[in-house]
Parts: sequence; C-alpha cells; structure tokens
Amino acid sequence: MSKLLLIWDFLKVRKKWWLTPIVLVLLLLSLIIVLVNGSALAPFIYSIF
Repeated sequence: MSKLLLIWDFLKVRKKWWLTPIVLVLLLLSLIIVLVNGSALAPFIYSIF
C-alpha cells in the first residue's frame, strides 16, 4: 500500500495529473489478471493482450 501512496505523492507534488489515468488503468488490469488467474476466464483475458 505504501507504493500507492508514494505514487500518489509523486503525482500530487509534481503536478503530473496526466499520468493518473495511465496508473489507474495499469492497476485495474493488474487486479483483473490477479483475480482471474487460473479460472475459466483466463483465455478471454489473454486475448486482450
């Protein structure tokens, strides 16, 4: 969790708000990959990439 706070502090201090959507999409994709790892949905997730 501290890494997320570190990224958030970086975005806030450096005023790099354009990076926020990129970070959110990467977090969402990584969460999806972790949650469906080994399930029946895995072939559909792999087709995205």
